[in-house]
Amino acid sequence: MSYLDKLFGLDGKVAVVTGGGRGIGQTVAVGLAKAGAQVVILSRSGADETLQMIAKEGGRAYYIATDVTKEESVDAAFADIMKRSGSIDIVFNNAGICMHQTTLEATIAEFREVIDVNLTGEFIVARAAGKIMIENGIRGSIINMASMSGSIVNIPQWQCSYNSSKAAIIHMTRSLAAEWAQFGIRVNSISPGYIATPMSVDTPQELKDAWMPLIPMHRMGDPEELIPPILYLAADASGYTSGSDIVVDGAYTCL
Repeated sequence: MSYLDKLFGLDGKVAVVTGGGRGIGQTVAVGLAKAGAQVVILSRSGADETLQMIAKEGGRAYYIATDVTKEESVDAAFADIMKRSGSIDIVFNNAGICMHQTTLEATIAEFREVIDVNLTGEFIVARAAGKIMIENGIRGSIINMASMSGSIVNIPQWQCSYNSSKAAIIHMTRSLAAEWAQFGIRVNSISPGYIATPMSVDTPQELKDAWMPLIPMHRMGDPEELIPPILYLAADASGYTSGSDIVVDGAYTCL
């Protein structure tokens, strides 16, 4: 085993990816599999394409239909993973939604929906994972999906519910990191900027044109550019890193 494989390799690890059927979750699931992890994808919408991509790379993965906003659904999925794989070492807590609305246009139900999926859903998954890790003596890594929107206010679109949920995730991450440090469980978050996923194809061009002058690198990030920081947080290389939020935003939040 090479020095880099020892630091960043995930052979023998079981990695859970929520929302791994598309977008960033799909890219990260494939990346974790390439690093040697057995990947378990949890989502409501299926993950056939992701599973095919991982199999093509010679990786190992399977899918469990799961609603991250339902505690019983998450608990059942995690129990199934323990039965089939025997461990949960890494969790990429990624499922999320965003609504571009002014505060006066948004309904309370819509605000609650965003908070329920982005914040409560991540809490449910993190708590379920932490419980299993503690009960089984697993010194695991939980990586919560935050966003640069948890630190800044995006313009020109308004998305108060999304920004609020991501700011809360960053602080929830710190809280869990401090609480579970005694068990050897590391909890960190990652805060991407604008990432060019297939879903961004539907973003109106006028929004993209407004964003570019605000990004010092003057481009959107590639989904693959998130793999290295996530791999660092997942691997033994980050053994003394917990409670951190890694920002990958082309220097947007520097301004």
